[in-house]
Amino acid sequence: MRNARKLRQLEKQMDNSTSYEEWREAAIAHDELSGQKRWREVDQTSQYDYAQIRLRLDRLRSLRSRHDYQGLLFALNEGIHGNMGGMGRSSLYLRAKFGTKQLIEQYIDEIEDSLRFLAELKTEEISTQEKIDFFYRSNICFGRSALMLSGGGVLGFYHMGVVRVLHAQGLLPRVISGSSAGSLVAGVVGTHSDEELQQVFDASSMHFEAEKEASVFSRMFFGSNAQIDVRDLASIVDRLVPDLTFQEAYEKTGRQISITVAPAEKHQRSRLLNAITSPNVYVRSAVMASCAVPGVFPPVMLMAKNVHGESQPYLPTRKWVDGSIADDLPAKRLSRLFSTNHFIVSMVNPIATPFLNRGGKRSKLSSSLGSLGIGMGRELLNFYRGIAQRQGDNWPRFNLLLNGIHSLMDQEYSGDINIIPSFRWYNPAKLLSHISEKELLALVEGGEHSAYPHIETIRVCTKISRTMEEILQRFEYGDLRPTEADYRRPRSSRRRPQATRADREALREHTATVPQRKSRAKSRSKSPAGAKAPARAKAKPDKSRAA
Repeated sequence: MRNARKLRQLEKQMDNSTSYEEWREAAIAHDELSGQKRWREVDQTSQYDYAQIRLRLDRLRSLRSRHDYQGLLFALNEGIHGNMGGMGRSSLYLRAKFGTKQLIEQYIDEIEDSLRFLAELKTEEISTQEKIDFFYRSNICFGRSALMLSGGGVLGFYHMGVVRVLHAQGLLPRVISGSSAGSLVAGVVGTHSDEELQQVFDASSMHFEAEKEASVFSRMFFGSNAQIDVRDLASIVDRLVPDLTFQEAYEKTGRQISITVAPAEKHQRSRLLNAITSPNVYVRSAVMASCAVPGVFPPVMLMAKNVHGESQPYLPTRKWVDGSIADDLPAKRLSRLFSTNHFIVSMVNPIATPFLNRGGKRSKLSSSLGSLGIGMGRELLNFYRGIAQRQGDNWPRFNLLLNGIHSLMDQEYSGDINIIPSFRWYNPAKLLSHISEKELLALVEGGEHSAYPHIETIRVCTKISRTMEEILQRFEYGDLRPTEADYRRPRSSRRRPQATRADREALREHTATVPQRKSRAKSRSKSPAGAKAPARAKAKPDKSRAA
């Protein structure tokens, strides 16, 4: 009884925590009191192959201690992926409030240490070419993580809290997608450097922006003009998103942002706009198009920068609307473009949140019934859509409505890690209605609190990919970059992101120091006559001391 009261107090502390550090301290105390700390310390469970993980961990430690570097490289080649022995199963990260099985965490730490050890190992042990081939290949096999921000009207400010926490913890992925309201947050994150983001996420800045946004929403929905003025939305986008193209944004931040837009006409497909597919498109126009809710805001024509630096229409015969209608979470496209296979989802779409699983406590029967219901709904929509399409232009509005509903239902609204708000239902009439400063800040804080329980899971599950990204960055532009004669770039390196402005500057600095090193090395290896200079230099101090 006493433990139950203490557990409730700790849960209340977690709910009322003002920072992740406070939440973390309370969560660890909760696990110790509830017995979940003991669960973490014990290897055995039927949820993963603990024997295989323990065997591989002991083997990696043994190979390093015996200095068997080729054996270590071979062992890492055997199985460096995120779900080895089922250790990526989501249920393993939902039982304890903080962390998962210590065996899994130790195994991932050993992998990370081994990767860093091999990267910095002398070339006499493992050649540069072997290292390059291994790291490029492993980077593709293991994959990268992406953050996907859903649509949701004014609820999109919830994403700001999620991004704020991830950025503060150094866990914000470089690949980020956004649709509708999520596109605005993706646009902000993808066009501001890390130093600028710290200012954007500062408490005083958030209060200032909340006051401005609230006043704009008030004018939009309670002004003298009943029709929504799209210029107010444009002013929000123009203030928060700098006037950059996708390519310029990537050059500045190194973040690969993607924004989904849906076609306003039939016989067209949705598009994923980013620095690869549409480098010259302005991020602002993409955000405006993705936020253009049909029936509320007019369709938007995309704008792009031409070779003369002037703005001109992009696909001038086409206009675009809300991206969440067609592809709220573009996981497949991100995977194809950026080699991502691990997805962190911040979901506030009111169509999806009531049906998403929180905490992994749904029974198999309820999960099966839910999947069956969604499948039957999709098939029913397919049936009616077929009838509407046969009628052709006789039912244009009905046809357009069915296509929109089908697109909304025929999507996957979850990822590997799902950050979902505590509320299950939000009145759709309020999604584009007046929002006060207090409500807006509450949404941001709600996003932060919803992200806290997932921070350690994200840290553990992305540690290997973040380490490999850092090592490859050092090989390409940093202190580990070899000379051109020592290696050839493997074919797998083609999947790497292009260099940013900072990368090119680092490369120029590196190439500038290489000739100096070579010249110093040549001066040391000159003729024997030149080799006597150091000896004479040593002799002078001896004479002075003798004197």
